[in-house]
Amino acid sequence: MRELPVRGMSLPEVREQHVCMCFLFQIDACVQAQVRCVALARLVYGDIHLKLAQAHARLAQCYLQLKGLPLQAQEHAAKAQAIIPFCSPEAAGEEKAEVQECYFTVYYTQGKSALLLGKLEEAEVNLEKADLVFGELQQVEGNRKQTEFDIATTLSRLYRHQGCPGKALCQCERALKLHEGPHAACAVYKDMATIEEEQGQPNAAVQYLLKAYSLVQEVTPGGLEEADICYSLAVAYSKSQDPKYLDRAASFFQQSLSIYSRCLRPGDPLTLSVQDKYCRVLLLSGQQERAMKILKESVSLKKSTFGDLSAEVADSLQLIGGVQMTQGEMMQAYRTMSKCLEVQSLLYGPQHKKTRVIQQTVDLLSKAPEVAGRHHKADRMKHRPPFSAVVPSHLPAGAALSPSDSEHLKKNI
Repeated sequence: MRELPVRGMSLPEVREQHVCMCFLFQIDACVQAQVRCVALARLVYGDIHLKLAQAHARLAQCYLQLKGLPLQAQEHAAKAQAIIPFCSPEAAGEEKAEVQECYFTVYYTQGKSALLLGKLEEAEVNLEKADLVFGELQQVEGNRKQTEFDIATTLSRLYRHQGCPGKALCQCERALKLHEGPHAACAVYKDMATIEEEQGQPNAAVQYLLKAYSLVQEVTPGGLEEADICYSLAVAYSKSQDPKYLDRAASFFQQSLSIYSRCLRPGDPLTLSVQDKYCRVLLLSGQQERAMKILKESVSLKKSTFGDLSAEVADSLQLIGGVQMTQGEMMQAYRTMSKCLEVQSLLYGPQHKKTRVIQQTVDLLSKAPEVAGRHHKADRMKHRPPFSAVVPSHLPAGAALSPSDSEHLKKNI
């Protein structure tokens, strides 16, 4: 039995982790039960029976859907596919339907596994076979519309990865006709927005995201799903240089941050990442003071979340230093960029591209009159002789300095 690391965790976190562990145990138990089914089917029916093919197909599904292991899924799907031809020649009626359903499970599992592994041609062949076989099936276990919806969304992802946006959007339209519930429709609209955005069509992407936003506000307003869509809308709007769209981007960033801050723990990586993008939009729209306030507050949170020597802390320091430079605060910019250089040197090494860029910026800032003058004064103070060296210690109390001693003191001071 695994032990829960309860030390330093709050009660809700312990409960949440306990639920996750129980779920993992259930998944492992389900996979083990299906492994036993394969062994029993082989023992009872032999090596070339439909029951054994079905057991292998179901085990392949378990490995893919429950464990996320596409290689193991492909292995068992291939075993099922090798057995089915020995069962199908004389199959008729109900048994023929079982054979077709087993073929569908095999093709669909192999197609999804190949897609996860980046084997796009293999994925296309198997998914299109699965779609064809599914159309011939009269009865399907479970919800037929849901299964066809899953096929359509999977094909859409495949065509998107293949660089076929037209075919991908067609499958999305098909999925919208099959969806059951607003959450599924939201997911499809977000996929369509991504496809349009990748094709350089931000306006079309915004329209799909607004449809998703409208749906989610009706069902689960103020939840994380709304925050995700607001964030996507903010990113889409921020890609335009039009001030009107930048204002909309800032508004959606603010809305998403409000929900993330309420639903997630302080210093959550997602919240901090969205905050950085929000600050960049504020800077583009000329709201430097507001952006600087947020950026400076985020540095301490990033240190506690990612550590003092982290890329996230370095990025914030670099952005703060850049704003200080544009505002003419060269001394402050020099100090901030020097801190950034220190972090990046320890994080990446002095020869890394990022470190060299910051080093060049620090060198440039060091030549600014404000910084150079401060350095020159500091160097003079460093080489200044101690007070006892310029004031003779042999003078009696109350005695006056000679003219030569006074001149010497003035020069050294």
